[in-house]
Amino acid sequence: MTSNRALPSAEVQLDIYRRMALIKANDERSRKVIMSGRLVMPYYSPRGQEVIPSAMSVNLTDEDYICTIYRGTHDMLAKGFPLKDMWAEVAGRVDGTCKGKGGPMHLTYPEKGVMITTGIVGSSMPIANGIAWGSLLRGNGRVTVAYFGDGAANIGAFHESLNLAAVWKLPVIFVCQNNEWGEHTAFDKTSNVPVADRAAAYGMPGERVDGNDPFAMYAAAHEAVQRARAGEGPTLIEAMTYRFYGHVFGDQDGYMDKARKKAAMANDPVPRFRAQLIATGVATEEALAAMEAEIEAQIDEAVEYALASPFPGIDELKRDVFAEELA
Repeated sequence: MTSNRALPSAEVQLDIYRRMALIKANDERSRKVIMSGRLVMPYYSPRGQEVIPSAMSVNLTDEDYICTIYRGTHDMLAKGFPLKDMWAEVAGRVDGTCKGKGGPMHLTYPEKGVMITTGIVGSSMPIANGIAWGSLLRGNGRVTVAYFGDGAANIGAFHESLNLAAVWKLPVIFVCQNNEWGEHTAFDKTSNVPVADRAAAYGMPGERVDGNDPFAMYAAAHEAVQRARAGEGPTLIEAMTYRFYGHVFGDQDGYMDKARKKAAMANDPVPRFRAQLIATGVATEEALAAMEAEIEAQIDEAVEYALASPFPGIDELKRDVFAEELA
């Protein structure tokens, strides 16, 4: 990695914060709606990890791709997944992006490059390789990002994907969101080395970065995207962060160290970056408050839109299952 690292402009800093604030507000609303009984669904909170996809996505275009996992609501929102389409889908309604048949764990929105949300741990990586291979063959300059957690770094798909991406010099970026927990197992119980150090074995750059620092994350993402677009191949980024809540909604997270969790939440990256924007004169309190109010209004509208949408009919049971219906 170079020493002269890219810095986000004031405009880009505001864009990063807007995405972070959206992720935070959407998560808070999601948990509230579930607790109120208005929706019953599996939910995986991304709180604490807002910086990573926000600082990555400002370096991408709508034509670039992401592949993420069932914990990836924040990845999708940062990439521009429309709120109404997302809420209708997680509610299982016909106006959702997958007509309510994907639900909260399987969302796609190709118009913004959100190609797949997979429920299989680690499978974002080989799928991302396939998409990146298509971009390489077409020469269209598009970049693919594969998001995954630290737990997925110990499965075969991780090693196979990194090896192939390096051999073929695929325009793909592997982003490990290391929140210190693979479901209920602490990272230090399953690995003796940082995930980023494994990149050297495959002949690609690897970097462990503070995933809660918008400037550090932006710089790492910018270099990786530029490298991929230039045909120089893949990069592995291990973005260090912390998961504020249990693996899934309802998980009481008794296995998490209370002091470590308290310290992480006290250092919440969203209000911290908000204060920094005001202190450096990038934004005013009034401007950020207006931005946040607009986000809340958009979420209000999306939730009501979703709950007013009908459930898919019986005719959708076999549609999209087979390419051709046979008598």
